[in-house]
Amino acid sequence: MSYAVSLPERGTLQAWRAAARLAISHRIPPDQIEWADAGGLFAARVLPTEIGPHQAHVPAAFLKLAGSVIWHTAPERLSLLYQALWRIDHNDAAPLSQADILGRRLNLMAKSVGRDIHKMHAFVRFREIPTDLAKPHARRRFAAWFEPEHNTLEPGATFFAKRFADMDWMIATPRLTAQFCDGALSFGPAGARPDLPDDASETLWATYFANIFNPARIKLDAMRSEMPKKYWKNLPETRLIPEMLKDAEARVQRMRDAGSTASRPGAAAVSTRYRDAMPHAAELPETLDQARNAAMQCRRCGLCEAATQTVWGEGPRDAALMIVGEQPGDQEDLAGRVFVGPAGQVLRDAMRRAQLDPSRVWLTNAVKHFKFTPRGKRRLHQSPDRQEIEHCRWWLGLEIRFIRPRLTLALGASAAFALTGDATPLSGRRGKVQAGLHDGPVLVTWHPSYILRLPNPDQQHRAQEELLTDLVMAAHLTADGL
Repeated sequence: MSYAVSLPERGTLQAWRAAARLAISHRIPPDQIEWADAGGLFAARVLPTEIGPHQAHVPAAFLKLAGSVIWHTAPERLSLLYQALWRIDHNDAAPLSQADILGRRLNLMAKSVGRDIHKMHAFVRFREIPTDLAKPHARRRFAAWFEPEHNTLEPGATFFAKRFADMDWMIATPRLTAQFCDGALSFGPAGARPDLPDDASETLWATYFANIFNPARIKLDAMRSEMPKKYWKNLPETRLIPEMLKDAEARVQRMRDAGSTASRPGAAAVSTRYRDAMPHAAELPETLDQARNAAMQCRRCGLCEAATQTVWGEGPRDAALMIVGEQPGDQEDLAGRVFVGPAGQVLRDAMRRAQLDPSRVWLTNAVKHFKFTPRGKRRLHQSPDRQEIEHCRWWLGLEIRFIRPRLTLALGASAAFALTGDATPLSGRRGKVQAGLHDGPVLVTWHPSYILRLPNPDQQHRAQEELLTDLVMAAHLTADGL
């Protein structure tokens, strides 16, 4: 006995989820269902209309994957998704894995759909439609024609609704049409390619594109990879590319001819005097102040290129306890001070509970520059690698040499490695004193940022109590002597 499911062109994801929920609730195996897009089936037995006795539970990762794969043009995508759902319902999570044949295929489909949505956002070109100016408060109207590889207009149109909310627009594709009118987004059937009027702004855009075109940097393979030729016919600027490429070699030569010239007489002497007048760091600092000044000009690794500034330690110069973290965070990098961000607040609260006065402790980091990955307006923390820690160990050693603490407390794996050279997991070392590379004892504990990242409140509470225990131990060891 087989069933047939035909899905609509619009709202395909919601329709598939509803049908799949019905089918799995009645424990209908994948080989007994024939899935098809609208109009793909004729006479067949339809699914039951009521939810069956079995309730399936799927991870959020599968719903996210299905939310991408459903827009692929491959007709087998529907049955493949149900096969994955069936296996997950039978406690087999492999369909979500790249190592599984089915999981690999679904992930490749999702990746292709994601690329297609990205291309749509990049290559849709609107043209303005004449508006009846006699109407009060008439909104400007725009239209575009686009030919996506997959059925991505429906998931991709919300981007345009947010970005161009102050105008009415239409995007027509061979399969579907999106309409945005008076702030409401709707979808309709496909139509013939509209005869769009010429747009004066295209001339302005083409002029700008021609002027920013740099023939010396052109890489045809990379350009075709990012802007495939199948999109060129709908992009006004691509009409200029063949002519610009034909003239590229001559333009490069003109750029060379207009390039650098010989420096003026005496320029080298002026440059030398300017460099000599700049402050120079001591090669081997003899005081803590000299060490700090030298660290401000550090170029021992590449982290200084993106960071705002070197973040040096702070505290009393006769501190009995030195606490070493991993590296400055976003707020520390901007402020130029250690432990002022969220992890710093956790540490300072724990120190107060342990009756450790932060003003009597030298606070610093194993690495003095903030390592991050930009993500929009945010800067996401990245852990320093082994080489970066070893490069920065020079500065940490100077701090220990001039402060001469009785005990150094290592917060987290990076600080523990910098101080001891031991890279084994912290779980077996936390709360224990080890010999340090700089002739002093090192107590190892959790980093406050690790505590903040723990997803379970009970785990967070346990780690906070362990950090507090280690801080109390550090207070006793430095008070009583080692």
